[in-house]
Amino acid sequence: MNRPSLPRRGLPDGCVLFDLDGTLLDTAPDFCAVLQTMTQEMGTAPIPESRVRRTVSNGARALVEMAFGTRPDESGFEPLLERLLTLYGQQISASRSALYPGMDELLLYLEAQQIPWGVVTNKAVRFSAPLLEAMALHARCSVLICPDHVTRSKPDPEPLLLACQRLGRRPAAGIYVGDHERDINAGRAAGMYTIAAAYGYLAADDPAQHWGADLIIDEAQALTHWLQTLQPA
Repeated sequence: MNRPSLPRRGLPDGCVLFDLDGTLLDTAPDFCAVLQTMTQEMGTAPIPESRVRRTVSNGARALVEMAFGTRPDESGFEPLLERLLTLYGQQISASRSALYPGMDELLLYLEAQQIPWGVVTNKAVRFSAPLLEAMALHARCSVLICPDHVTRSKPDPEPLLLACQRLGRRPAAGIYVGDHERDINAGRAAGMYTIAAAYGYLAADDPAQHWGADLIIDEAQALTHWLQTLQPA
């Protein structure tokens, strides 16, 4: 598939889609709090926040394995996973998550330019939708695609293609921003312009420069400035 080439005069028929955890929102504080509760319940040592941040993008299963050294094929894994998900769901209404610095300004810019933005995530809708609502983003977000809505999740392009379809926008005129190689692979497979969020939850041994993204940004503000260069003078 040919790499997309964005128009130099804006995104008249495009859109900007974001991964959720580690790209749009810093959700690590919520998971740190959940794991703190679990370690207290179990009488084990607390998990350093740095370890949580390196693992969050790989999902709840990876967090359980990292925090408790329990493999998915072991008998104690599923109860730990269920406890983590239960605690996480219970605290969403009082979430400690926050937009990354400069992200609200980016969203306001997109809205002012009438460029629809949305979220494509591998987080289940039962967590993603109330989280966006808790962050007062649900009315601003034009589309939310979760694993519940598709047969194949990222890195498959299906979720991104569905998001573009629901928005009535061409994937080739769209942008996908994510903090994991699976995000970039999904965006490339969908024919979208891909942007790696190097400020997100990156593992030390998995630098964004290795993912093949069209652009790498270190802060949300950089994306605002870059988009402004696409607008007519």
